[in-house]
Amino acid sequence: MSDEIRAEMVANVWKITTEVGAEVNEGDTLVILESMKMEIPVIAESEGTVSQIAVSEGDVVQEGDLIAVIG
Repeated sequence: MSDEIRAEMVANVWKITTEVGAEVNEGDTLVILESMKMEIPVIAESEGTVSQIAVSEGDVVQEGDLIAVIG
């Protein structure tokens, strides 16, 4: 079963801290978003392998946009 990680707010993708194929644990930071001069880490909600990263650094995401998939 895969776990889709979605944006919780409108923000800029400041930094991607993982890559497709990486093994992650629950609580690991996948992406760092920036909104209103604040850095917001997007964390893995389960352990597994990153099967997709749907954003690039510099992208603007809207609430509900897909950020990554952990399979």
